[in-house]
Amino acid sequence: MSITLAPAAPDLDATHDPALRCWVAGAEGHADFPIQNLPFGIFTPPGESTPRGGVAIGDSILDLSAALRAGLFSGSAEMAARAAAGETLNAFLALGAAPRRALRARLSAILAEGSPDRKRAEPCLHAAADCAMHLPARIGDYTDFYVGIHHATHVGRVFRPDNPLLPNYKYVPIGYHGRASSLRVSGTPVRRPRGQIKGPDDAAPRFAPCERLDYELELGVWIGTGNRLGEPVPIARAAEHVAGYGLLNDWSARDIQAWEYQPLGPFLAKNFASTLSAWVVTPEALAPFRVPQPARPEGDPAPLPYLLDAADQRAGAFDLDLEVLISTPAMREGGLAPHRLALSNTRHMYWTVAQMVAHHTSGGCDLNPGDLLGSGTLSAPEAGGFGSLLESTRGGREPVALPSGETRRFLEDGDEIILRARAAREGAAPVGFGECRARILPAAPAP
Repeated sequence: MSITLAPAAPDLDATHDPALRCWVAGAEGHADFPIQNLPFGIFTPPGESTPRGGVAIGDSILDLSAALRAGLFSGSAEMAARAAAGETLNAFLALGAAPRRALRARLSAILAEGSPDRKRAEPCLHAAADCAMHLPARIGDYTDFYVGIHHATHVGRVFRPDNPLLPNYKYVPIGYHGRASSLRVSGTPVRRPRGQIKGPDDAAPRFAPCERLDYELELGVWIGTGNRLGEPVPIARAAEHVAGYGLLNDWSARDIQAWEYQPLGPFLAKNFASTLSAWVVTPEALAPFRVPQPARPEGDPAPLPYLLDAADQRAGAFDLDLEVLISTPAMREGGLAPHRLALSNTRHMYWTVAQMVAHHTSGGCDLNPGDLLGSGTLSAPEAGGFGSLLESTRGGREPVALPSGETRRFLEDGDEIILRARAAREGAAPVGFGECRARILPAAPAP
């Protein structure tokens, strides 16, 4: 399929040059973190206990606190580095685009091949494999949207074969307020939840471990500068309030959800855990991969005026490949590599990120630095691109075959789900997000 690129040239600068080389070992051609990416995160070096801000470069992390002590920054870049060097990235996310870009430009200059700063910067590097990663920010609020139209259609067909999409879907960026306290960084195990389960033929519900545990492939959106209560963010300015992106697995207990979701929507089926990738990939790093928002199918309504902006339609979408893989205990024991379950793309978002932000604030809600938005499950229209087992197995009726000879209708204890994302196009250096992974633990004893 040919992809029409957005007219992003005004947002590109020397930091995006695909010919740019880096002196850090392992950074050249790195699948996720070449010098053209430079994402931010919070880590703890080996032998230490205090988290601090860092920048991923190849298989290493540049310690911003150490780089500040080495005198590697000045001016706006120094201000931004100090904000990003703390125990959370909230202060950095709040700064907005100009300081973030200044820091990105300086980091690129420090890490570029032939940099006069190499001798001072080398002692500031840590091997990423030796470091512990943490959530990038203190998340005050988490809202999960439902902008993957193919997922919404596939799931709707499971429950409403004759009416898969409700009438409001193409007018409203649907979302619900999730639980921020149970968000965890990649690598943190997920314990199978318990809840009320009622089968269609059961006389009454029972309290038991979830039997239909599922993953959801999502794009995470980090809010930067916020807005005041009662002051909506106009669609033309909404992108300015986004500070970065990551991967999100919004785990779902489908059997608990089926019993509880009416009339108020998800509750215990969603609040037991959500997994986030560790690195905040900035809007600047993704500038080469912006594309026009796909045209709506003939007959679909145009967005209402408060959700429609010409510039957002021209360049408000992204071309990012999204991948789901599974590793079962038997696969690991047999030395088998993780198996791909799905390959999708962010081009399947029916609403843009800017539309999500504009709608979220349209009634006066205030967003704050470090708030997180989820895109909702991003499925492709065809099999092989479904972002959940609910879709891939048609509600558990058609199990997925694995290379170990096993099958899965839903996830079993010991299964590990891995999400990956990668952006690539001709004339740009590919960038990735790092993994978003978690392994399923058995349910805790009943209370």
